[in-house]
Parts: sequence; structure tokens; C-alpha cells
Amino acid sequence: MKYLLVGLGNIGSEYDGTRHNIGFRVLDAFAEASNISFEDKRYGFVGKGRVKNAEVVLLKPSTYMNLSGNAVRYWLNQENVLPENMLIICDDIALPVGKLRMKPSGSDGGHNGLKHIASVLCSQQFARLRFGVGNDFPRGAQCDFVLGQFNPEDSDLLKEKVEKACEAVKAFCLSGIQFAMNHYNG
Repeated sequence: MKYLLVGLGNIGSEYDGTRHNIGFRVLDAFAEASNISFEDKRYGFVGKGRVKNAEVVLLKPSTYMNLSGNAVRYWLNQENVLPENMLIICDDIALPVGKLRMKPSGSDGGHNGLKHIASVLCSQQFARLRFGVGNDFPRGAQCDFVLGQFNPEDSDLLKEKVEKACEAVKAFCLSGIQFAMNHYNG
């Protein structure tokens, strides 16, 4: 089986380490643990490899968050991956910092990256792993919050939760979404 694993984020050093780039961070950790390197390709940074019997294509779109669907559609078609074998990894302000929630489909929940992917694919029927980034911001400051850095006190928790997210991604590929949801949500 072949899987497309997509970490959402924004390119550029000014976005490194931001809450909105947690998808990139999880995919980077997954790539490092799996000995996969990224290459600068069309619409994003792409890495290819194997995790046991699963062939994986890792994608960090270079289209910026709000246009992620263009990269996703291109690489789904380019690699001939079925939409049910795709997992989108993104931030979620509705979840406390580090909480994971995997679902086989659903709404975009106000996330512009998910919204664009659903619009381009004409479907919300794709798996997503939401990584909680918290919501400790005043009314009207959501954009500054997600484009801001994590608090220093969250750094130990983040390392542990990024590793757990990598395990969830691996479980998605090797054991299916139901198994991954049962073992990693919460």
C-alpha cells in the first residue's frame, strides 16, 4: 500500500516553530525517525520511503497554508495514491496543547488549509490528524496566536506529543485509521 502523508505549515524561516507549522514539525520528526530525506519538488518538499510494508510519500506543501489543496491534489495524482490512503497533519486551536485527534473525515473546523484541500478535492472524505495548539488568545487575535511560537513551558510536552503523533501516523499506515484512532486519540 502507498500512503500520502501531508504536514501542513507555511514555508519560510519566519514561520519555523510556530503553532501553525506543527504539521511540518511532526512530518520532519517522522522523516527523521524513518530515515527519509526531503527534496524540493513541484508544490512542496517531498520525501519517499518505506515504513515496514507501507510505501510512504511525505509532503510539506510550499504553497502556503491557504493554498495547500493545490499541492495535495498534484501529489495524490502524481503518486497515484487513493484519497483514503492520505493523512493530513495540522494544528487545531480547539484542542489543548499536545492533544491529538485523528478522524477519517469531517469539517474543516475553520482551518484554512483543510478548507482549501476539501475545496480542491471536492470532498471532506480524507483522514486528518489534528494536533492541539491551545487557544489562549484574546478575541480577534487568532491569526497572531497561530503564527506565534509555542510557550517555553510547552517545549517538553511538545517533544513527547510530536513523538506520539509520529506513532499515530505510523499506526495509520500499518494498522489502519480505526486502530490509530482507538490508540492515539485523547
